[in-house]
Amino acid sequence: MGEQKIEIRIYVACLAAYNNGRLHGRWVNADQDAEAIQAEFAAMLAASPIPNAEEWAIHDYEGFEGAPISEYQGIESVAELAGFIAEHGALGGKLIEHFGSDLDEARTAIEERYFGEYARLADFAKESTENTHDIPEALRPYIDYEAMGRDWEICDLLVIETGFEQIHIFGSC
Repeated sequence: MGEQKIEIRIYVACLAAYNNGRLHGRWVNADQDAEAIQAEFAAMLAASPIPNAEEWAIHDYEGFEGAPISEYQGIESVAELAGFIAEHGALGGKLIEHFGSDLDEARTAIEERYFGEYARLADFAKESTENTHDIPEALRPYIDYEAMGRDWEICDLLVIETGFEQIHIFGSC
């Protein structure tokens, strides 16, 4: 669909070098298994200008689509988050952001409560209503799908926006 794939990566820094006033680190692809990430961290530390460097911290990240990464986030966690975002794109990142980095909640939402992508909430309200009710033609002009969609969002739906006229609708918990 022309959607550009963004690399999901973290910048890991050697703390021994950092604490001695030197910058040493590297960008690491986060969309790989934890063992591969660990191996890249180990290689970066082995190349440190400070002998026997052992400690690292994440000093930057990109491609996580709004999902927060902490300075001392575990490698396994980084790999899991990156894998979810690689699979689901911006929507995956926004779900993780919404659920406060709770990957289980984000997975449950996308696997069990996802209704789809729409341009506007009113489009979802109209489609849902017309698919479940026979509406007489004479009444159609009087239905306010904008108001219906707003009410549903307040009470029953989770709405995640990923771009202009790109909203994703989920049933509430």
